[in-house]
Amino acid sequence: MATRSDALTSSTGLSYRRAGHGAPLVLVHGYLGGSMQWQAEIDRFAGRFDVIAPDLPGFAGSAALPPADRIASFAAAVVDLLDELGLTRITLLGHSMGGMIVQELAANHPERIARLILYGTGPLGAMPDRFELLETSRERIRTEGVARTIQRIGATWFRDGAAAKGFDIVAALGALASERAALAGLDAMSHWDGRSALVRLTMPTLVLWGDGDQSYRWPQVEMLWQGLPNAALAVIPGTAHAVHLEKPNLFHVVLEDFIMTARTSPAESAVRGHS
Repeated sequence: MATRSDALTSSTGLSYRRAGHGAPLVLVHGYLGGSMQWQAEIDRFAGRFDVIAPDLPGFAGSAALPPADRIASFAAAVVDLLDELGLTRITLLGHSMGGMIVQELAANHPERIARLILYGTGPLGAMPDRFELLETSRERIRTEGVARTIQRIGATWFRDGAAAKGFDIVAALGALASERAALAGLDAMSHWDGRSALVRLTMPTLVLWGDGDQSYRWPQVEMLWQGLPNAALAVIPGTAHAVHLEKPNLFHVVLEDFIMTARTSPAESAVRGHS
C-alpha cells in the first residue's frame, strides 16, 4: 500500500492519493481543488480506512487531462478509478462541486455507496444564492486569469479570508488548473440539477455545512437535508466553505461519529473487524 505522501496515476492518467487499510473512504474535492487538500484527513483516517483521494480531470495532479464540462463526466472518471482499484462498496465524501459529483455517482450506483457525506454542497449546480453568479466568475476568469481568480474566490471560502490557515493550499491547488479547465468546471455546475434524484439516495447520508458558507447558502443545504430519505445534518459554527481546513479537529470528530455509527452491513463489519 502506498504511503500517505505518494501521488499515484491510474491507467486513464488520473492522479490520486491512497493510504491506509480497511473499508474504503473516498474523498472527492471541489472546484479548483485537489487531493492534497485532504492531507489532514488522510493522516487522521488512514489508520482505520483505505483512504483514496482523486484529482479530478483538469485539476491539480490531473491538470494535464482533458477537462470535464459536465458533472456526469466527472462522476464517470471517479467510477473508472473505483473500478480499476476494485472498490465495490465505499464511504463517499464530496465537497462543493465534488458534492454534486458524488450525488450523481450515488444516484447511478447506489449499491456501491455504504455511506454518503455531502459537505458544503447542494442539489442545484446553478447556486442562485452564491456570493457571485457563475457567469460573473466565468467573465473574471477570462479577464483576470485562474491564479487571480482562485485568490479572490478562495478567500470567500474562509471566515478569515486570505489570512486564514489553509488558504495557501487552496490558492496553490487552484492555480494549477488551466483557464479551459476552470471554465469547463463552471459549465459543469451550471448544467447540473440533482433535485429529482434525491429520493433515490437512500443510503445513510451526512449533510455537513459551515454556517458562514457563502457558496452554498442554507436554502440549498435545507433542500438536501429535507429531500434525502436518510439524512443527518451537522452545522459547524464559525466556519465558511472550507470547514476541513478551518476547524479540522471538529470536522474529523463529526465525520468519525457518522462513519462509525451509521448502520453497516455484515460484510462491512467483517472488513473493519479484520483490517
